[in-house]
Amino acid sequence: MPFPKRPIWAYSLPSALLLMAPFDILASLAMDIYLPVVPLMPEALGTSPSAIQLTLSLYMITLGFGQIAFGPISDRIGRRPVLLGGGLLFAAASIALAGTSLATAFVVLRVVQAMGASAVLVATFATVRDVYAERPEGTVIYGLFSSMLAFVPALGPIAGALIAKGFGWRAIFVTLGILAVAATLNAWPRWHETRPQSGFGPRPAFGPILCSFAFWTYTIGFAAAMGTFFVFFSTAPRVLIDRAGFTQVGFSLAFATAAVVMIATTRLARPLIARWGTAGSLARGMAMLLLGASMLAIGQMAAAPSFATFVLPMWLMAVGIVLAGSVTANGALEAFSDVAGTAVALYFCAQSLIVGIAGTFVVIFLGGDTAWPLAFYATVSAATTLCALRRLQSRQQAAS
Repeated sequence: MPFPKRPIWAYSLPSALLLMAPFDILASLAMDIYLPVVPLMPEALGTSPSAIQLTLSLYMITLGFGQIAFGPISDRIGRRPVLLGGGLLFAAASIALAGTSLATAFVVLRVVQAMGASAVLVATFATVRDVYAERPEGTVIYGLFSSMLAFVPALGPIAGALIAKGFGWRAIFVTLGILAVAATLNAWPRWHETRPQSGFGPRPAFGPILCSFAFWTYTIGFAAAMGTFFVFFSTAPRVLIDRAGFTQVGFSLAFATAAVVMIATTRLARPLIARWGTAGSLARGMAMLLLGASMLAIGQMAAAPSFATFVLPMWLMAVGIVLAGSVTANGALEAFSDVAGTAVALYFCAQSLIVGIAGTFVVIFLGGDTAWPLAFYATVSAATTLCALRRLQSRQQAAS
């Protein structure tokens, strides 16, 4: 049975971006903005550094699981209620985070905040698919989203450091809450329902996707890239502030240089990625991770923590992150165009679980105030990806 008629989504491209982009940015900003105050939070909440690390890990894991949950929900009840509900949930959790002094409550509220972030991400990208799937504006919107999100790791910690310096760390979460309320109130009268009106198609099966060796090869490559950055921002505050003596603002500026390298690589590497292809770009990206990891290990053994021993190797790894992240989605999802929504959800969920679990493990057990977790994660994940890629190519050659 067809759904009732709904208002037509007739916004210009700039208007659509102003409506959608805040939700996309907020979901990422909640991960990065409080990094400068991470060393202060164990004492403020009466807990351990491992518990604060858990708030970073659970946010990423919940963000991945939420994609699986909220995707079907948005198909059933619509994009608009999922977006508005997610925005309000994110805002409420952010305000509550600013008011809590209990470590357990802080961890739980971070999970709730991530649930809200996951809901708005699903609704936003589902709306883009609904409206722009057959239009050139869709490619433009995805490209602009990627460009904007590349700036978040560069600017988020700087903004967090300045807010904390002027008003205290709790003001960071108040700011997130206020921004989420503003974005939701802006969307309330303008975000029309876009769910297709032709009813539901057959429920896609997960099995063929999860049994695909190509899917897992490129998903592990994506987890290697994203996990390297996750372990970097999990360890960077303790390495650079606690051990190297950086101020909060100095740390934020140093941290931002890695994001700037990623932005520059994104803009400059497109012709090379087109020449190398999907497999070649992934292989070169993993090679850069291995090179950066070896430099980190040498710096850890030979000198005290510094910009040169910790951040400069990350510049090489940032290049590898971009090379890998630019091609892994195409490699993982190439065979599943008929169930692209399900494949995308599994791709992001699997990546988030790998990064959240493995990344947290190495940070906790190898020392979050050293370069060893970053060097170990990058080495193991990159080597695993290269082995899987070689096996995949052998299978493809045998099949042809």
